[in-house]
Amino acid sequence: MTGNPHSAQAMVLAAGLGKRMRPITDTMPKPLVPVAGKPMLDHVLDKLAAAGFDQAVVNCHYLGQMIVDHVAARSRPKVVTSPENDLLETGGGVKKALPLLDREAILIANADVFWTEGRDALFDRLISAFDPDHMDALLAIYPVADGYGYDGAGDFFWQVDGRLKRRGDAPSAPYFFTGVQVLSPRLFENTPDGAFSLNVVYDKALAAGRCYGLVHDGGHFHIGTPEALSDSEPVIAKALEIERSKQAASGGK
Repeated sequence: MTGNPHSAQAMVLAAGLGKRMRPITDTMPKPLVPVAGKPMLDHVLDKLAAAGFDQAVVNCHYLGQMIVDHVAARSRPKVVTSPENDLLETGGGVKKALPLLDREAILIANADVFWTEGRDALFDRLISAFDPDHMDALLAIYPVADGYGYDGAGDFFWQVDGRLKRRGDAPSAPYFFTGVQVLSPRLFENTPDGAFSLNVVYDKALAAGRCYGLVHDGGHFHIGTPEALSDSEPVIAKALEIERSKQAASGGK
């Protein structure tokens, strides 16, 4: 486990509407939809606990009280909620929560993503790799060819020095963004008030040559619809079994 010197340095984005997961999300927010017997949000929070975080901020909007109630009893990490009366999108949600977060770097993860670990835990790898002297953003990316359930054209090219380049006008790019990242709070200076996408701050970091990528070496599962959830469950169960076997072989590290 990584020792984390900061009490609040992580944020989980849990305010989305989850429209593609209807009818499941008619009665619960997508982050609380169970995957492998546990809500997706809890998978992310448990990974934060394993990485040494003792506190995390979780934003919420759609059916937000269900999320507030769900995380109330957690102690590891303790959860501070950031409710949004109006949907602020990803960028606006992080900006609203900045007073609760670390001044140097923020680890941010979407609540509705699911991955299995590689040789080392993804959060640990991101924390270790983030260099504030050269980076304002470090995004965890994944090969398009290997993402289970992913059918998009990809988001980024990963350049030889580790910097990212957007797909732009190219028909495809080899990597997609996983929804897990480390960002410098200074990226949010002079950003819009209210709702805006994190793409605004990615573009700022890309333009400055300070947006880097880290390729996740475990498994990644794109779960966007009820059908995708059903199809992925047996594959995820097998992947988790392999992950647990590796952890047992390495002494639980």
